[in-house]
Amino acid sequence: MNVYLASKSKARKKLLTEIFGLKVKVISSGIKEEDKARGLSYAELVKKNALNKAREAAKKVKAGIIIGADTITIQGNKIYGKPKDMKEAKRMLKRLSSGPQLVYTGLAVISKSKDRFRVELDYEKTKVYMDKLNDKEINDYFRSVSPLDKAGSFDIQGKGAFFMRSIEGCFYNVVGLPLRKLYRILKKMGVSVLKASLVSLCIFVFMSLLSGCTTEYNLVTKEEEIYFYSTDREVALGRAVVRQVEKEYKVMDNPVYQRRVENIGRKIVAVCDRKDVDYYFGVLDDDEVNAFSLPGGFIYINKGLIDKVANDDELAGVVAHEVAHIVARHSIKKLQAMQGYNILSILIAGGTRSQSAVAAADEAFTQVMLGYAREDELLADQLATRYLRAAGYNPEAMVKFLEKLDEVNKRRPLRPKTYYKTHPYVPDRVRIVREELGERMTFTDYINIQDKKHE
Repeated sequence: MNVYLASKSKARKKLLTEIFGLKVKVISSGIKEEDKARGLSYAELVKKNALNKAREAAKKVKAGIIIGADTITIQGNKIYGKPKDMKEAKRMLKRLSSGPQLVYTGLAVISKSKDRFRVELDYEKTKVYMDKLNDKEINDYFRSVSPLDKAGSFDIQGKGAFFMRSIEGCFYNVVGLPLRKLYRILKKMGVSVLKASLVSLCIFVFMSLLSGCTTEYNLVTKEEEIYFYSTDREVALGRAVVRQVEKEYKVMDNPVYQRRVENIGRKIVAVCDRKDVDYYFGVLDDDEVNAFSLPGGFIYINKGLIDKVANDDELAGVVAHEVAHIVARHSIKKLQAMQGYNILSILIAGGTRSQSAVAAADEAFTQVMLGYAREDELLADQLATRYLRAAGYNPEAMVKFLEKLDEVNKRRPLRPKTYYKTHPYVPDRVRIVREELGERMTFTDYINIQDKKHE
């Protein structure tokens, strides 16, 4: 049976072809979407728009499955659809980044044949939290991504993921097509989407990702958290990204540097709160002052950072900070908000080096290098201070190194992948360390924090 999509959305078509394995023909309905509720609930509004699209498209075919969808974003009582122009898109995205938002997508699926016309409707709702964006960040984003075909002016499955803090609900709903709801409708209509070549992918998506998530109590965040990946899969994902790291950077073969980092790392790991992964410490032959962690326990320190520290205590502070990110699973939670099918392709590819797996690993690496949310960085500093003290290092060295970084940062412009860019908010970080040590804040500390607008 032919399948038609009553939408020009490239993202929706990609989901139907790559995840469902369907051959889809696009039919532009030409229906103008209603952007005011007019007494309808938000769920009723998106279902009505989706149905109008599907019905109009159905007039143009003799038989087949016609899929209509409509997505809106809600903040407060205001409805945001697709922006009319770039000026509106900038206003829209800046406003939406100022607080949480709700994304609604309506689904309408019509099964049409000579003697039958069957309609199924449903909707999905997802809550989205963004980092607050300034004008420069929005302009930079719009230089590489057109917002005019996107509800809310952003794409969570692409570079828009860079400023997504977290979501509650279906990821694909924010992309514009809630796959679980659509799968259930198609199944009810007798449409098989589990094609032979995609059986493993679809089973993983719907069984593991959507309905088979694990909920665990995180000791350090003190919250029940949902993970799409077991520890084994997290390690597999980390290994895939490691291949990309070592393709882009040269690993140092100097045993003195390597042994120094490993010895410090082992002492920190011995006192940390997560022992279900084997930690790996590597040194990269790069002069940038940088360090980063990957899912599954992989930590890299640049030669430039090692040369900058005054002693082992300062280096231990950096190592402990990266270990803390792994303990709190910050990287895996960040990647869970990424483009789902890209991450899946890494895991399914396993040890292969297919083009799609390499591209997905590269995107995952980029996500990690872009850094974490402010709250994640501060928690990592708090834990690092605790681990330093327990491992016998002087935690005051963290403050000294952070202040040193702040001074260097003031004298030098940012570069694409530096410790300054991926680890911002130095005054706040110093405050967290001092509070963990039981020290009082000075007047200068308060002034520095007030001068830094993080929210």
